[in-house]
Amino acid sequence: MHDLVLRGGTLVDGTGAPARTGDLAIDGDRITQVGGRAGPGRREVDASGCLVAPGWVDIHTHYDGQVTWDPYLTPSSWHGVTTVVMGNCGVGFAPARPDRRTWLIGLMEGVEDIPGTALAEGIDWQWESFPEYLDALERMPRAIDVGAQVPHGAVRAYVMGERGAKNEPATPDDVAAMARIVHEALAAGALGFSTSRTLLHRAVDGEPVPGTFANEQELLGIGRALGAAGHGVFELASDLAPETREFAWMEALSAETGRPVTFACLQNDLDPVQWRRSLAAVEAAAARGAWVVPQVAGRPTGLLLGLESSFHPFADHPTYRRELAALPLAERVRRMREPELRARLLAERPASALPIVQYIASSLHKLFPLGDPPDYEPDPEKSVRALAERTGRSPQEVAYDLLLAREGRELLYFPLLNYANGDFEPIREMLLHPRAVIGLSDGGAHCGIICDASMPTLPPLPVRLPVPSRVPPALSVGRSALARP
Repeated sequence: MHDLVLRGGTLVDGTGAPARTGDLAIDGDRITQVGGRAGPGRREVDASGCLVAPGWVDIHTHYDGQVTWDPYLTPSSWHGVTTVVMGNCGVGFAPARPDRRTWLIGLMEGVEDIPGTALAEGIDWQWESFPEYLDALERMPRAIDVGAQVPHGAVRAYVMGERGAKNEPATPDDVAAMARIVHEALAAGALGFSTSRTLLHRAVDGEPVPGTFANEQELLGIGRALGAAGHGVFELASDLAPETREFAWMEALSAETGRPVTFACLQNDLDPVQWRRSLAAVEAAAARGAWVVPQVAGRPTGLLLGLESSFHPFADHPTYRRELAALPLAERVRRMREPELRARLLAERPASALPIVQYIASSLHKLFPLGDPPDYEPDPEKSVRALAERTGRSPQEVAYDLLLAREGRELLYFPLLNYANGDFEPIREMLLHPRAVIGLSDGGAHCGIICDASMPTLPPLPVRLPVPSRVPPALSVGRSALARP
């Protein structure tokens, strides 16, 4: 008799073979049968109508804080993820001097839009060094595996203090000290090192992530720690500006150390074919012996805007901020349906000078009703602007009326990246590239959007802090498991 049998599921085994219907049997810690009709099990689960597949390894998440209190790492585990990799984009919580803890929370809050209040309440700071951070993770029972990368922002601030936090140039001694910390972390089980080189990533005080402007000497100096350790990946988010120079140092680092360098590869509206040049640069680097890996998102990076989310097209209008933002949803909807208030709101413009706010306000051709079921590949003819042209209204009026649908619970979809063409074809081409990997889920991040001192404090979306009474047996999280490249 088997310990566990999953009956009648659609089996997708990860080999590329066609999906098929059948049973999956487990005995002890081993899968002993895939397909066909399995014998009886001590426990049986009806999997008909469900996919039964190997667990997903999500290589780009930001659970660095949540991992210290949530054994399930929701919502990723709900979607079949069995391993998450944290510490991406140069932000994380180790190493951490005691007087830098609040600053690290502010850095994560600004870059990844995770409420600082949740992080401050949830993290108990049982560490200072990165190895101690891994020890703290290992002590906690958990349902899925975790791996962590060493974040540039934390390392720079740990070594250089305020100079590092403010992006001042690193001295040779600074670089050597950072390299030692990274090497120590890799020896303890870190999966790699990460940095951010995009101006979109800023702390809550508006300061770019430490390392954003790091020169090649600093990047190569730290990257050599991966070569010395013999394992680990160098991950980065970058504006790729200028492209030639960015790819030159990535290729040089990989060629010298023998380690992979992975970067976020996305389509953007300002240069819709940049991703093609990026893939060509990856191919050229490979021909010269380097290992540069484009990391591709499985669908557009976008925002869900609505009266119940933390931002929408009218959230920064003076009348909304002054008279409506603090009201319960039902009362807001009632007031927004008043003709006089509607006219005032439609006549106003956003007060914030933040580029993202101005971009959303001026790009209603990229704003779509999400629908039910959700439509994540909407035709351009379904945009707010297209709807306005067909109905003789302004785009602002259409957006306003859509927000009030379903008693104010309607959501609008604003794809920021990977949707310049109005379809998924560029995503498909990027994903099918032989050197690309799927990533960029940002699991655990982006509970809301947009922080600006000039904007009102809007209630954040709920952050789930599960504390179950019984946790499943821990999977391998120890240093030896994490150390494997």
